[in-house]
Amino acid sequence: MSSRDEILGRVRAGLHRSATNAAAGREVMLDALSNRSHGPKPAINADPKALLERFRLKSEVQSSTVDIVARDADVPAAIARYLASMNLPKSAVAWPSLGALDWAAAGLAVEGRGARDADLVRITGCFCAVAETGTLMVSSSPDTPATVSLLPETHIAIVQASRIVPYMEDAWDLAREELGTLPRAVNFISGPSRTGDIEQTIVLGAHGPYRVHLVIVES
Repeated sequence: MSSRDEILGRVRAGLHRSATNAAAGREVMLDALSNRSHGPKPAINADPKALLERFRLKSEVQSSTVDIVARDADVPAAIARYLASMNLPKSAVAWPSLGALDWAAAGLAVEGRGARDADLVRITGCFCAVAETGTLMVSSSPDTPATVSLLPETHIAIVQASRIVPYMEDAWDLAREELGTLPRAVNFISGPSRTGDIEQTIVLGAHGPYRVHLVIVES
């Protein structure tokens, strides 16, 4: 018996699960999931413009910077401006799924691949964004590798305004609807990495990016 089987066997024993009652227990679990109720939520205006504005404000509270552009085609130039303003190199690694954007026209050298430790700037999209907290929901796949958002000093994320939802519960509902089976990793990102472990002083970039810039595409 493997260690995994031994551990799961102990869990089943603690729950009094057996081959004879497993099906009934599964039905109880599925019924609870299908009839789940949401807890208290703050009142949020669900108008798309209001959601965009709340997401922007909440993102800035989380120490992210935000730029808003009209179209996908405007994204490379917006990122080039940001990199120039921060004196950052005009080279980056990006999700392979973003390869259709004309990076070269904006003077950027962008490689579509997973991140390595030497990469300073990384560009991602997001599965959706949560207006309530200014949070990105990022799901992993071969075209959206998780390393691109987790390893860099500077993380630039492209957010489609149409993918901003009011609450985190809405983000999970959207994932169930569109993804079906959840991917290997789902990450929630609320601004730069931070810690307050030392003397309760907040330090950015402790466990990942210390700079997060969001480019929101209105249409």
